[in-house]
Amino acid sequence: MPSLWKRITFSVASALCIGSVVLLVVALSTERWVTGRILCKTGVEIVNASNPELDQFIGSIYYGLFQGGKTKRCGLGDRRSKIYFPKLVRTLNGGLHMMVILFLLVAVGFALVSLSFCIYNARKVPYQSIKGHKGLYLWNFIALFGALGVLCFLAAVRHHSLTERVANFREHLFVLVVLDDSLDWSFWLGVGSIATHFAVCGVVAMSRIKLPKPEIKKPEEPTVSAVDLLY
Repeated sequence: MPSLWKRITFSVASALCIGSVVLLVVALSTERWVTGRILCKTGVEIVNASNPELDQFIGSIYYGLFQGGKTKRCGLGDRRSKIYFPKLVRTLNGGLHMMVILFLLVAVGFALVSLSFCIYNARKVPYQSIKGHKGLYLWNFIALFGALGVLCFLAAVRHHSLTERVANFREHLFVLVVLDDSLDWSFWLGVGSIATHFAVCGVVAMSRIKLPKPEIKKPEEPTVSAVDLLY
């Protein structure tokens, strides 16, 4: 049976692993990885709009790993449309986009493996090193593949004009220009899941600290002298 300190630390590590899985699942399923503003360039050129009139041609866009949406303003009012990535991925850097999803799924899988090993160590003392601290370091290191997924997505946004490609998907009449885009909260959830694995490694390292055991003083036995025996 592990000591109280080990049970506490591995329980905290288990909670962190659960947090990592939740963060990754929410990040994968939401649509707020990137948000931005788009300008209808074709509409501006048709009416020769000046600076005060440009606001009438500025819309918005948001998207995640699987779907998103945009609001287009080309002088005909707001026109909203959904964006679905299974069809859109053909026009993108498909290999890079699939790598992002694959790395994040690998991170989810090994975060669950790390969780199972934390629970095991909180209940039992492992006889094999791979089931103990070394194994936990290994599984959390592999779970950091989520970091590669986040970096690949960042590269797609910054160096492969991902937002502009998404905005102009199936646009035959209008050309949309991205004014600005920024990483939104879904992206930062993925970053947060990476931080939790570093925290798990730190907690696992803390579990190896041996706390001093409190010394229990034994009651002193009464000493019997020769004088006491005379009485």
